Amino acid sequence: MAMTEQSPAPAQVLCEARGVVQEFPRPQAPPLRVLDEIDLAIREGEVVALLGPSGCGKSTLLRIMAGLVQPTKGEVRYRGARLVGMNPGVAIVFQSFALLPWLTATRNVEVVLEALQLRSDEIRRRVDDVIRMVGLVGFEDAYPRELSGGMKMRVSIARALITRPKLLLMDEPFAALDEINRFKLNNELLHLWEKFGWTVIFVTHSVFESVYLSERIVVMAARPGRVYSELKVEAPYPREEEFRTSAVYNEFCRRTSAALHDAMAASEP
Repeated sequence: MAMTEQSPAPAQVLCEARGVVQEFPRPQAPPLRVLDEIDLAIREGEVVALLGPSGCGKSTLLRIMAGLVQPTKGEVRYRGARLVGMNPGVAIVFQSFALLPWLTATRNVEVVLEALQLRSDEIRRRVDDVIRMVGLVGFEDAYPRELSGGMKMRVSIARALITRPKLLLMDEPFAALDEINRFKLNNELLHLWEKFGWTVIFVTHSVFESVYLSERIVVMAARPGRVYSELKVEAPYPREEEFRTSAVYNEFCRRTSAALHDAMAASEP
């Protein structure tokens, strides 16, 4: 009997927004609708970029999927169950480093684990592991004021990763960095993702960053924020510097830029 090769089963949906609407009250005016009927499914192991103009609700959607904000209407489901409160499988990296200035890099990471009541040797092992993962060896005892912007971001990422999340939410984490450090941390993020297999949702304003990092780009329009289009970046991993200068990368950037331009034109004035 001849054998046939079967395609791998599609990955399961990890986190999903269903009909999510977000409105904020305004004095003496109708509520401001920030998000309008968002349907978005994120599969296990994906890297998905949320790309769109300022004010389209990318960061608000990220917070809703983390459970930090409850939607006005609709729901978020995590592993098939409706999310109520903070999502336990999530870690978030914000654009602002939010480091405690009186603590060293190591202590800024350790403090996340203190509420978990782990043994001291387990905390030490996990901190040492994540410090190595993000390239902070040699800077363990440095205070935030002694660190560059890139190093501060590494501490922020280490603090997120030490909880061993299934879903990593990143809200423009590299926007404040110079181009060299931004490219370097893009590369390191992909290396970590390839090694540990997280699911990542990445908010960005950068067409180039969205194409380089992600498998799927969700383009959003504004006023109110909504999903305008989706693009698949059909380029294999690992992606290295050669990909940035390839004709394939340039073509995906061109398509994504055109989709973003259309979404901005579709945004209400």
